[in-house]
Amino acid sequence: MSEIYILRSGVKQYLLREIREGNLQIGQTINLAALSRKLNVSVTPIREALSQLEESEIVKAIPNRGFIINELSVNEANDLYHTVAQLEVIALDSSTFDENLIAKLHNLQLQLQQSHTPNARLGLRLKFHETLMDACYNRILKTILSKLKTRILFYEQLYINDANFYETIDNQNEGVLRAIEEDNIPTAALILKMNWITVLEYLKKQMKTENP
Repeated sequence: MSEIYILRSGVKQYLLREIREGNLQIGQTINLAALSRKLNVSVTPIREALSQLEESEIVKAIPNRGFIINELSVNEANDLYHTVAQLEVIALDSSTFDENLIAKLHNLQLQLQQSHTPNARLGLRLKFHETLMDACYNRILKTILSKLKTRILFYEQLYINDANFYETIDNQNEGVLRAIEEDNIPTAALILKMNWITVLEYLKKQMKTENP
């Protein structure tokens, strides 16, 4: 594995971590020179990492300004959530669940129910879906989903501030788990799709309220 590949991957993971932790905000310009000094790497792997993030529409290149964290829109949210819902349904058909994985999912579900802040619930919700996808043996599909969910993180961090909303999601997660335990994948897929669309519809209402 080449050194440039290792550097690029390291920069990319650093940027994604900064985004997830809220240190990089929507519309914020990424200072390549400052980032180069902070990470002690050249600008080249930083540009390559940002180009990869641009492909996922997480960042956008602006002439004479550089890279910025991409803006959010109702249309993009609609496309994102419907795409993720469809891909997770496809992933279920390529999944094998064992007792250990189901136990992990139940544990995450319990943690989600016991959490009381939007950020904690969001983190656990996405962790539940990530763990659910661990049963899928299609690595390319899982990689695509991971990139899309990084973008989704922005939407829910910004527009879902009511921790009580996730109670509906809790119930749907329980339904998915019951169906999986009963080896009823079609029902699990139906509830799973409903799960993402429920979040999307709530999100769109919040976006329209804040941006009439």
